[in-house]
Amino acid sequence: MRSYRRTAAAVLAVSMTVLLAADVHADDTMTYEEALQAAYDIVPDTNNIRGWPQGPHVYGNSAVVVDMDSGAVLYGKKADERHYPASITKLMTALVALENSEPDDEVLFSQDSVSFLEYGDASIGMTPGEILSMNDAMYGMLLASANEVSYAIAESVGKLMGGDYNTFLQAMNDRAEELGCTDSHWMNANGLHNDQHYTTAHDMARIASAVYQFEEFRTVTQTLNYTIGPTNLVGESRTFQQNHKMLWPGNPNYYEYCTGGKTGYTDQSRTTLVTMADNGNMRLVAVLLQDDGDVYADTRAMFDYVYSNFSKVQLKGQPKAEGISSYEDDAAYVVLPAGIDFSSLDSEITITDKKEGTGKVTYFYEGQDVGSADVVLTPEYVKEQTGYDITPRITEKGSALAGGSEDGTGLPLPVKILIGTGAAAAVLFLAFCAWVRYLYIKKKKRRMAMARRRRRRYARYAMERDPHPSRRRRRR
Repeated sequence: MRSYRRTAAAVLAVSMTVLLAADVHADDTMTYEEALQAAYDIVPDTNNIRGWPQGPHVYGNSAVVVDMDSGAVLYGKKADERHYPASITKLMTALVALENSEPDDEVLFSQDSVSFLEYGDASIGMTPGEILSMNDAMYGMLLASANEVSYAIAESVGKLMGGDYNTFLQAMNDRAEELGCTDSHWMNANGLHNDQHYTTAHDMARIASAVYQFEEFRTVTQTLNYTIGPTNLVGESRTFQQNHKMLWPGNPNYYEYCTGGKTGYTDQSRTTLVTMADNGNMRLVAVLLQDDGDVYADTRAMFDYVYSNFSKVQLKGQPKAEGISSYEDDAAYVVLPAGIDFSSLDSEITITDKKEGTGKVTYFYEGQDVGSADVVLTPEYVKEQTGYDITPRITEKGSALAGGSEDGTGLPLPVKILIGTGAAAAVLFLAFCAWVRYLYIKKKKRRMAMARRRRRRYARYAMERDPHPSRRRRRR
């Protein structure tokens, strides 16, 4: 299977190189203005959905807007087309680092982490042997877009995972697969050009949605100025600024709902941009790839379109799809435009754990993803789909407190009924509390199990690379 995957990956990489070369050749026959207009004239795919509001044209060759909490895809233009990401790669680097390190962990700059830099590469001038905290390094990577910092983070976290820089790259690719990315391949941690380093707008939206769940990331990505103090080798401070113009009050591109993002550019990728926004009702991420126009105007147009035309529809109170017992989050929702009713949606259930009876439901309108939610499935559905018989996890408890048997208390019947009703309510409340606690523990166990699986996977990967564990540094 691994050999097959490697062969398939090689074929895809060669195919991509040929296709991209063909695209470049085609572009060479057009003037800059003609190519720009041709990209703008491409009709967004979502404009072809029956009953869907018409979205704006943008200069990006590929674009998407996704609701970060439900996963609903609300605007799309060639969202699954492969492109080079440039420095928005660092969002994936941040995600893997945040999941496998602590803010006070040390990031050591090796010779390898700085020697690859070429003239013009984004950098904050780190030197071999310097040490930063992971927290400071995150600012250097996400605000200054420093390429040597990205490398050092990957190398240091790779060692914490029991391996090295390549272990971290493997983790990037594994994590992308876990997130449901369909056409991403990571060859480095900073986004410097490599023909086999690519992604899609939709994949980047998935990655951005995942990293945005970390408070540490949200704090860093909204910061405008940051100073790294003197290090173990350098006595001077380093100060740098946020590069995303939609975050700067007073800048013509300032957007009041913008809460973060990442810029990117190489000659091959052209301008790439990921932007997060929150208007107090919906948290969105917009992605633009290969954009030679006004990338900030394009982003604003997409956000304004979504906020003006779409709203949440709570799943609680709506008819459940067959097989669903309950939603794990009572606040779960889908996102729909005006004029489209919940009853017109189709659904698809994926069983995530047959023993726990849990899954994920995704709702679609005319094939368009409008939101997903974690669900508890009925035992009948799980058995029908998998053959596995679930023992009900919670049994209803009856109460005979309101019965009419003689108990010698001499209390009037209405008083007995009142006492019995109160006792029954207390039992139900305790059962509800137990259920909520069960869901919390189950989610926690699921996250821990996933983390253990990743650690075992990376440990095996490290062992294959170096069968002598004494040579590998361990986290203290």
